[in-house]
Amino acid sequence: AALLAVDAPEILARIFQTAAWVKNEIYGKRVVLFAPLYISNICQNICRYCAFKADNKLLERKALTPEQIEEQVEFMLERGHKRILMVAGESKPEFADSLIDYYVDSIGAIYAAQTGAHKIKRVNINCAPLPVEDFKKLKKAGIGTFQIFQETYHEETYKYVHVRGPKTDPDKRIAAIDDAFAAGIDDVGMGILYGLFDYRFETLAMLMHVEQLEKAWKVGPHTISVPRIEPALGAEFSQNIPHRVSDADFKKIVAVLRLSVPYTGLILSTRETAQMRDELIDLGISQISAESSVSPGGYKDKPDNPQFIVADHRSLDEIISSLVDKGYIPSFCAACYRMERTGEKFMCLAKPGTIKGKCSMNALITLREYLDDFAPENTKAAGYKFLERLKAALPDQERQTYENFCLEIAGGTRDRYV
Repeated sequence: AALLAVDAPEILARIFQTAAWVKNEIYGKRVVLFAPLYISNICQNICRYCAFKADNKLLERKALTPEQIEEQVEFMLERGHKRILMVAGESKPEFADSLIDYYVDSIGAIYAAQTGAHKIKRVNINCAPLPVEDFKKLKKAGIGTFQIFQETYHEETYKYVHVRGPKTDPDKRIAAIDDAFAAGIDDVGMGILYGLFDYRFETLAMLMHVEQLEKAWKVGPHTISVPRIEPALGAEFSQNIPHRVSDADFKKIVAVLRLSVPYTGLILSTRETAQMRDELIDLGISQISAESSVSPGGYKDKPDNPQFIVADHRSLDEIISSLVDKGYIPSFCAACYRMERTGEKFMCLAKPGTIKGKCSMNALITLREYLDDFAPENTKAAGYKFLERLKAALPDQERQTYENFCLEIAGGTRDRYV
């Protein structure tokens, strides 16, 4: 609470500097890249801020079939994507037997897609609350993280902005993470839609939620997302934000979250401009979406009917080049999920900072694969020089490990990790 109240420039500078140090101690210089895959914009809820709201007559409704999902993913793989966040509205398409069956079939289609030696490494999912039995089906389908945003912890505001549908129940939504844990999903993501209510209240309430999860499950959130409301087609509320968060306050929020939950991955989407995203990586953001489409079918086809207006339109390669130029290591790693370093096991490595070595090595490996297989010549040239500088700074044993991986990659082996 005290840090969120700070306005003095000299104290803010110290907060920002400390947040950057903490992030580097836990995760090093790697920045994880992913892309959202919207599979449906059909939704029974009316949320005043969202273009997908059920009463929006300006939006063309669309739900991708498993075959269409696989086509979208193949297109994404051809560009170098390896990690996907699957997103859907809270209504089942007519062709699906149930909502959970649609989710499971869609996850299967994502994992089934393949381009050459390349497949999606990890599918996370952002979806509505589910019964425990359905969460178990998601886990069996192979999801990484279950992500759900409370949107706002202020009850009066919550009830005002959620007008109709299952999402009108704030208690059901806040209990969804506990239900996911009960089903055996031990990597969860949470977040606030900043702008609905006072950012100081929202941030403190979310941190209390984190505290409750750690007490109940001995595990905090694997990720925290920090979206700000952006304009959305047919959602007048999104044009008149009641508690707009300034850029200065937004930077403070990110830094305070990094200090408060140092082990947690902080996610920033393409709602923010390229400049703001670059600045916030310095203050604690450790995962970003890249080359995002926020409408169903928007990668291979024309991106009509977006959930919100995207502000960062850079390609995946442009973002990778920008990160390399700033000394960050772009990473497509999903090793922890496949090595079962999840939940409490992950926290035991992240909290003391011992995950850093694994994160950094896997980032080097995945960047090398990207450069070899997808990057244009200018990105390759800069990227290889960057990797050589990083290799020279590694301890002898780690340098040898990295060189061995590079030999395997040169020989055609893909998807190696520690």
